[in-house]
Amino acid sequence: MFTGIIETTGLIEEVSVSGSNKTFLVSSPLYPELKVDQSLSHDGVCLTVEKLAGGLHQVTAIDETLGKTTLGAWQKGTLINLERCMPANGRLDGHFVQGHVDTTAECTGITDKQGSWEYRFKLPEGFSHLIIEKGSISLNGTSLTIFDLAPDAFTVAIVPYTYQHTNIHRLQKGDRVNIEFDMIGKYISRIQGLK
Repeated sequence: MFTGIIETTGLIEEVSVSGSNKTFLVSSPLYPELKVDQSLSHDGVCLTVEKLAGGLHQVTAIDETLGKTTLGAWQKGTLINLERCMPANGRLDGHFVQGHVDTTAECTGITDKQGSWEYRFKLPEGFSHLIIEKGSISLNGTSLTIFDLAPDAFTVAIVPYTYQHTNIHRLQKGDRVNIEFDMIGKYISRIQGLK
């Protein structure tokens, strides 16, 4: 379980392909604190640390993950958001984030508000019932608040700290991000659908 409060960023140093899987070697300031078999959020995707060596940690994404996220487009030099699991005695500063990405969304606009930034996203068809005005959403693993909600689009505001300490500052119009909808909203939607 994660909170969506990004700890740091990591850099993809190497990508290799084996069958339908992709393996990534990642450098980050978290390296000294990681251990093999640990769950780690990579741009909002929960992946297991497989190996640690030479200041790099290794993770593998399978076909299912590559098909539902932006990981298939990662290459050497890609900057990603990283967050370790929430400790049982920790504070929940964001919202419940599982690291199980639901879909991707396209950035359709960026507005510089001279002190903050607004990013607009278009949702793929079939997901609009999972978001609400002022509700929480995870974008590349970052817990953010939705506003200016439309049937197929929403906006998030980015404060300077988040802009500087995540990979959002590299996002451009037309780029895709990993989306995980609020877990509580998904359960409510599922229960209502069963009635």
